[in-house]
Amino acid sequence: MIIGICGGTGSGKTTVANRILESVSKDEVVFLQQDSYYRDRDQLPLDIRNVVNFDHPEAIDNDLLVEHVRALKRGEAVEVPLYDFKTHSRRPETLHVEPQPIIIIEGILIFDEKRLLEEMDIRVYVDTPDDIRFIRRLRRDVAERGRTVESVIEQYLSTVRPMHMQFVEPSKRCADVIIPEGGHNVVSIGLISGRIREQLADTRRTRAAAGTVGVSLKVEQGG
Repeated sequence: MIIGICGGTGSGKTTVANRILESVSKDEVVFLQQDSYYRDRDQLPLDIRNVVNFDHPEAIDNDLLVEHVRALKRGEAVEVPLYDFKTHSRRPETLHVEPQPIIIIEGILIFDEKRLLEEMDIRVYVDTPDDIRFIRRLRRDVAERGRTVESVIEQYLSTVRPMHMQFVEPSKRCADVIIPEGGHNVVSIGLISGRIREQLADTRRTRAAAGTVGVSLKVEQGG
């Protein structure tokens, strides 16, 4: 089962994903964040990197993300990039990820990529008021990414908000489930988590049945 969690910046997508992960076995779930797949900008001067439109779909290496999702679906391990938001470049090391029965993909632009949409079994959109999202982004970028308040406001007005209106907000129509209030909506999160637990239970039963058949065949062949 592949679950996509989309929504604007600061909407609470990661919180929703973490709430879901807390309610199921983390050892059976892969969590992919679209933020990890920003294109590497290390060939550009830092002052140029700082003004790149990171909220446009072309800022994402969707070819690699789609390739990784399909590889995991086939049962193959992948090497996920690690992105440094302070330098706008990928780190030399990667994160080794093994395939699991459940894949959760989270990001602001995942519904804009048709190839990802086609792979998803459940599409979730986290819907949060613009003012709340902006405040959350402001706090995060200043505290975690070394930005100034002025630079966050400038980026929000010049690219974040226009790109949200052009790409993110319209993608809401692709959602199967819309969650208002983000990670605080325990009812919606509970329903999605319940569906995941059902899928995991079905996977365990299938594996157990396959193991039983394998044992039976060995016994018969040995006899």
